[in-house]
Amino acid sequence: MAMKIPKSGLPQMLKDGYKHLSGLEESQFRNIAAVKELTQILRTSLGPNGRDKMVINHLEKLFVTNDAATIMKELEVIHPAAKLLVMASQQQESEMGDGTNFVVVFAGELLQQAEQLLRMGLHPSEVIEGYRVAGAKALELLEAAVVDEVKNAADKGQLMRVVRSSIASKQYGYEDLLATVVVDASLEVMPKNPVNFNVDSIRVVKILGGSIHDTSVVKGMVFGREPESTITKATKAKVAIFTCPLDVALTETKGTVLIHNADEMMNFSKGEEKNLEAGIKELADAGVKVVVTGSGIGELALHFLNRYNMLVVKVLSKFDLRRLCRVTGATALTRMGAPMAEEMGYCEIVETVEIGSDRCTVFRQEEEETKTATIVIRGGTQNSLDDLERAIDDGVNVIKAVAKDGRLLAGAGAVDMELARQLQTIGEKTAGLNQYAIKKYAQALEVIPRTLAENAGQDSTDVISKLYAAHSAGKATAGVDIESEEGSILDAKEKEIFDILSMRLFATKLATHAAITILSVDQIIMSKQAGGPKVKENKDWDNDD
Repeated sequence: MAMKIPKSGLPQMLKDGYKHLSGLEESQFRNIAAVKELTQILRTSLGPNGRDKMVINHLEKLFVTNDAATIMKELEVIHPAAKLLVMASQQQESEMGDGTNFVVVFAGELLQQAEQLLRMGLHPSEVIEGYRVAGAKALELLEAAVVDEVKNAADKGQLMRVVRSSIASKQYGYEDLLATVVVDASLEVMPKNPVNFNVDSIRVVKILGGSIHDTSVVKGMVFGREPESTITKATKAKVAIFTCPLDVALTETKGTVLIHNADEMMNFSKGEEKNLEAGIKELADAGVKVVVTGSGIGELALHFLNRYNMLVVKVLSKFDLRRLCRVTGATALTRMGAPMAEEMGYCEIVETVEIGSDRCTVFRQEEEETKTATIVIRGGTQNSLDDLERAIDDGVNVIKAVAKDGRLLAGAGAVDMELARQLQTIGEKTAGLNQYAIKKYAQALEVIPRTLAENAGQDSTDVISKLYAAHSAGKATAGVDIESEEGSILDAKEKEIFDILSMRLFATKLATHAAITILSVDQIIMSKQAGGPKVKENKDWDNDD
């Protein structure tokens, strides 16, 4: 039988169910509209006056936060163009840990400005080329706009200046308190060469109750559970850490034991007991006072551990077990028995303390150096604790960034206005159609100071005009004063409001690249979704009502 040749035309050429969208209206403008919707959500969360979003995810977990990375992660965006922006913001979060909101808001504004040029009749390739030139120039100008530098990443005063700005954008009003906590914890674990600073060295433990002012730093680790043993405190203790269960040894294969009388039964169980006691006595003879296990503890083993006055803690997370090995200097053993001298750890104080209504076990070093510090945060609700943790996470990432590259830019929208002014001038001098795209790129940079002013309830047009006047007069560090009612401006360097150069460079690259990628799409071809129609959920099928 001869093969049937379909008629010409794309719909006939492809399988049934394919959708094909092309042209400015159907592809570019639709993509820009989707991105605009996403940007509008996050714009109101930018800066210290940013509003919180209430997000309920597919598991019905509630998030109340203004952290862009968390909002993006929980929203489950499915539009492909908007998804590109989500990916860019996730990349910023994983690489730098802060600046995600800037990526989304700036990329969204670039696309909105590009829409005007496309409607005027410019070809997308001309806009893309102009954005490419402007993006490369913006990175050069950022390098030249450095106003200060963190010369010593182990100096508390210098770190406080940069961490305070980062935390103020998440927890406005508590920035001094939280910055002090973050810097103290970071200095406890700061290596001799600050470039090697590890974010994982700082843990956060959230305990309900009390207020944010009860937040403290522990030089060591805190576990939210009590010891299994009757002993609850040990000082200057040798520590043995096991990943195996502390229990009677079981054979790997199934064995059958025939017991003929009561004496044989007694001797059989006594033999097991003696072996277990001998193993635990070995630990006691080696001087071990604290035993930590990542698995179960048998009742018989616990009885002997109590008899030999040892403190026993169960740590179920293998990651926490590794961190504890770093704090105490121990090696995690996979077998029961006495550790060798080099496998044992040392901890000055292991004690059970009551924090709020929770009883916690604290491993604390007083004189010794520790490789892990713990921030114990307190608060009234689980959501507020989660948000405090995100602010602290941003603060720690800022310290990591300045440890590698300490150069700082003026914050409060000052660096954006300076870039916008300089790019406008470059656009004026550029020949050809590129100049329109460069000018629009400069206008897009105004979105940060404009949003800061809008979120503070000020007249953004008035604030932008004042900033342009100040920057034209040579005040390169003039930024938005969000605390004034009439919308005046401030000197960001004087007020110590800083942005970190490395974070801004990475965010600018990502935002520009995301915008260019979306603009370069001219056709969307979608196949039919696999599978049949989705079955409707009927959660209350068993209700009598």
